[in-house]
Amino acid sequence: MPCFKQPTHFQSLLLLQWPLSYLAIVFILQPLFIYLLFTSLWPLPVLYFAWFFLDRKTPDQGGRRSGWVRNLCIWTHLRDYFPITILKTKDLSPEHNYIMGVHPHGLLTFGPFCNFCTEATGFSKIFPGITPHLATLSWFFRIPFVREYLMAKGVCSVSQPAIDYLLSHGTGNLVGIVVGGVGEALQSVPNITTLILQKRKGFVRTALQHGAHLVPTFTFGETEVYDQVQFHKDSWMYKFQSSFRRIFGFYFCVFYGRGFCQGSYGLLPYSLPIVTVVGEPLPLPKIEKPSQEMVDKYHALYMDALCKLFDQHKTQCGCSETQKLIFL
Repeated sequence: MPCFKQPTHFQSLLLLQWPLSYLAIVFILQPLFIYLLFTSLWPLPVLYFAWFFLDRKTPDQGGRRSGWVRNLCIWTHLRDYFPITILKTKDLSPEHNYIMGVHPHGLLTFGPFCNFCTEATGFSKIFPGITPHLATLSWFFRIPFVREYLMAKGVCSVSQPAIDYLLSHGTGNLVGIVVGGVGEALQSVPNITTLILQKRKGFVRTALQHGAHLVPTFTFGETEVYDQVQFHKDSWMYKFQSSFRRIFGFYFCVFYGRGFCQGSYGLLPYSLPIVTVVGEPLPLPKIEKPSQEMVDKYHALYMDALCKLFDQHKTQCGCSETQKLIFL
């Protein structure tokens, strides 16, 4: 088991609250609202669902971010639990738009969440004039209340219309895409840096169509905070995980971390440092209909820039000198 500092009880409860809050909304609050339809309080759910329908296009049109939510003090406790930090290597000009590759996915993406969806690590002060949007699965925005919470934090849909909107309305927008997607979650194990990237080229094509700069980022420590049980591809459990992903859009991962007591196992992540390094932007020309050769060219340049970023910072962020990125 990794060595880690003992967090406070409040920090431990906060880490559990984050995933459990989604479960509470899905399995408690939504059924409660349906129940209210058959009571004297029926106007409440009717009004919300009417609002839900009228507001259905907002997640694809820039969302509805809230500075108050992003600046809540509870995010500083999340930051300090690990701790989580962000490292800038180059300035980002507010005169351009950007697509940021977020690597690796990890299991719960603590680093990107804290750095780009909150102000706990001071993103707005580090990158003045830049508005971050971390993209996630589109179906999250079809879940009542979850969509409001995500939009308040500046999270956007990973759908093409949502990304096109952000990159074509003003400048200074930074759209973060977890390029490896949910498939990369199964690769999230300590001491291994495997990225699903070789065939993921859609983000490069989109960047070329809008003339957006590509920004490589790597979050060191993201795959170290949980241990994951991996299953052979011929096992029934792996087949179950694949079926689960086809139905729900993400994998059912079996993982564990630490418990409330020192030396115990549980669902809390190990409190190990997480550092998101934001690399130098790669300028791209604006080409309305880029050829496959052009996409391949800039995809190769992006992969090279990501490798250099990893190699330049790996030792200071806890990786061995011999560790290399593995692309699938």
